[in-house]
Amino acid sequence: MDHHVTPAATGSSGVDSAALVLRLALLLATAFLAGTGILRPLVGPLPRKLWLTTGALGIGSAVLAAVSAATVDVNLVALIVHIVLALAVPVLLRWPSAGRWASLALVVLVVLETSVDGTGISFAIDTVYVAAAALWFGVTLLSAWVPVEQWRSTPLRVGPLSVSLAGLLTLAGVVQLGVSGVAFDRRLYETLFGISLIVVVLLPAAVTVIAAVLLSRNASTRGYRYGVAGVALGFLAWSALAAVPQPAPLPVPGVPLLADATVGGATVPLLVSPQRPGRNLVHFPASAGTDVSAGVEGGNVTTAAARAGAEGSWAEVELPPGRSTLVVHKGGATTTVDVDAGTEAGPSVSDADAPECAEAALGGLVAEKRDVLTSCPSDALSSEDRGSLVKLVEFLASRKPSAITLVEDRSPRGVQAGQLVRETAARVGLPVRPDAAADTALVVVSGWSDGYLAMSRAAESQRLTPTHQFGLYLAPWLLNGPIVNTVASAALPLRFDPRDQLAVSYAVAVGNSFGGESPSLGGFRTWLGPQWTAVNGEVQLFAAAQVNAMPMYPNEPHAPGMQAARDYAGQWIPDGTIVPISGALR
Repeated sequence: MDHHVTPAATGSSGVDSAALVLRLALLLATAFLAGTGILRPLVGPLPRKLWLTTGALGIGSAVLAAVSAATVDVNLVALIVHIVLALAVPVLLRWPSAGRWASLALVVLVVLETSVDGTGISFAIDTVYVAAAALWFGVTLLSAWVPVEQWRSTPLRVGPLSVSLAGLLTLAGVVQLGVSGVAFDRRLYETLFGISLIVVVLLPAAVTVIAAVLLSRNASTRGYRYGVAGVALGFLAWSALAAVPQPAPLPVPGVPLLADATVGGATVPLLVSPQRPGRNLVHFPASAGTDVSAGVEGGNVTTAAARAGAEGSWAEVELPPGRSTLVVHKGGATTTVDVDAGTEAGPSVSDADAPECAEAALGGLVAEKRDVLTSCPSDALSSEDRGSLVKLVEFLASRKPSAITLVEDRSPRGVQAGQLVRETAARVGLPVRPDAAADTALVVVSGWSDGYLAMSRAAESQRLTPTHQFGLYLAPWLLNGPIVNTVASAALPLRFDPRDQLAVSYAVAVGNSFGGESPSLGGFRTWLGPQWTAVNGEVQLFAAAQVNAMPMYPNEPHAPGMQAARDYAGQWIPDGTIVPISGALR
């Protein structure tokens, strides 16, 4: 709800210091002005110095709001309202009732500007904190020029009010600390956000004690003057909470880590999997570039490189047990990321299957699930994929190729899938052979690495001589851009339509969270969780094809309706498309 959007600057804090100082000065001046206007009906004629003070606050607030428009993105309507109210309140103080209503509107605006997330309990405590602080500032400013004894007689007792206001500030701070999620870990004292929370709680608590002591000594109005510095600093810390980035969740041993590293003036997403002692993969999206590397602080640094069948780049890092620091290099810049591998051993993952396993974990992290990684897609052939492969072989039998050329690997899933294809082919009378021929159909049930190699070889064979004229077919888990894009077209038996809303939503979500990364089937399943069973439908063949296989001549316009955007959000195949080529396979 904040109409002052503070941009993230370079550096670990992620805060633009100049913009933050401008924001805090603006909100503090506005709070003093609004509090004075709210309490204006309690005071008779205002002395000239008080008029000048409120006028200066109004002009200062308006000027700071205008300057903010030149430094950060602002909501134009909110900016205009802020400036109008800031200039109007000092004028309307001549009419106490009108001044009070304008000041209340200004307080509401300050609440919106200081709100951390603008919803639910957070918005409620924002309102309490800002209103209490504004009233404290108002009493302080008015009593500085007009003694409380000269105020109009009302049921409001200014002395006891000081204890109530300070207590409300403390209570709101405690509640904010409780809902922040950082109250009981090291982020409370290691991050600017956590330190701001400490200030928000401790300073009002100290002011509460001071106000109570002075009230017991019949010097209650002094509490406002003595406590205004503490309340002001607490208010500034509270206002900073909406501008200071909230710290990332602490790494959990065994839960793959998805983090953003600010390095070289750019934000680079990275994925650490499985975050257990020993060999781990650090994955960067293709958008991170080719000049990235990673390693444990004080240890070897590994340059991130491409892996067969997987997007982006990957660096192999040895993590020690417990907490450590991962150092990320991009060009000549360096940054660090905290990791925690714990002491337990992670799942046994072959080097060839590790990228697919990491991408599957990425889906859960995108859905904000922090589950310990205990298994990988290559550990077993799922019942859904088993049924899809059976339907695929039965479909091929109806097309009557001379044989199936089968590509498998040694993973548990690959072994089970290969055996299933052979058994089904034998049942329908279709030979299975390891070598290619002109009238065969290629069926690949291996993992990503071997699948990429098999499709690359098939593409080269088809370029040289007629090969696999009955088609190239991939297991469902091989629906991955680098694999299918090695050939002009390949078919897959799928139980969902990658063009449906949920599939597109996941593609958009993973792309937004990880630098434009394309989705994978394992990640989609993890992202959906139990909802995956509802997505499963009848097996249908889909063809993945490159849309740029027949490019236009330079500067030649596309025919109407033939534009093929290559980089739109939500596509499963980069530079390609995927469409159904059969009905449900019965």
